[in-house]
Amino acid sequence: MLQNLTGWHALLILAVVVLIFGAAKLPALARSVGQSVRILKDESKTDADQPSPTP
Repeated sequence: MLQNLTGWHALLILAVVVLIFGAAKLPALARSVGQSVRILKDESKTDADQPSPTP
């Protein structure tokens, strides 16, 4: 699905995001996305470290 995206598509998506959220809110939005990704990685890492219980 994402194989056909070009640089122009990315610029268009970025422009739409800036219009929707406004330039002032973008740093906070990026920070919250980064925190969410970090939490997801940490949780998946701890799940992989713990052995699964056998029924």
